[in-house]
Amino acid sequence: MKKFLNIAGVFALMVMMGFAVADFYSSMTKVDYVEGSKTLKFTTKMNTAHVADAIKINPNTAGFEAEVKKYVNNNFDVYVNGSPKVLTFTGSQVNGESVWVYFETGGVTDISTIRIKNTILLGTFPKQLNLVNIAYKGNQKTMNFQRGKEVNEASF
Repeated sequence: MKKFLNIAGVFALMVMMGFAVADFYSSMTKVDYVEGSKTLKFTTKMNTAHVADAIKINPNTAGFEAEVKKYVNNNFDVYVNGSPKVLTFTGSQVNGESVWVYFETGGVTDISTIRIKNTILLGTFPKQLNLVNIAYKGNQKTMNFQRGKEVNEASF
């Protein structure tokens, strides 16, 4: 019985250690349509250490947030009704383990389709999963992005 408990204990420890070393790679973007200003507002949350690995810059340096904005701009594209939209960055902040990036695009009077290309961290982390939640005139859509599926489209 004692030998069984020792083996079970070692096995349980190995299982728990396996979960402890597993890292979860994801980003999440929330998209809100603001009817009054005809604007799509984007809020993206990413893991600070993962972004730092991707852009090869220490998150404690002064230029980190500017590099993160540039990185998101190069890895996130939006098309509304088939037309590409220009993204304007409105801010960012590092909050411990998370980096928040805020951007928007204006002149969106109506959305019948929205197509997004999201390659954030996909080149650095093979198991990266990016989620985008879109709220438009009371409708909610969710998009998933991963390696091999970098582009997604939703209809309203």
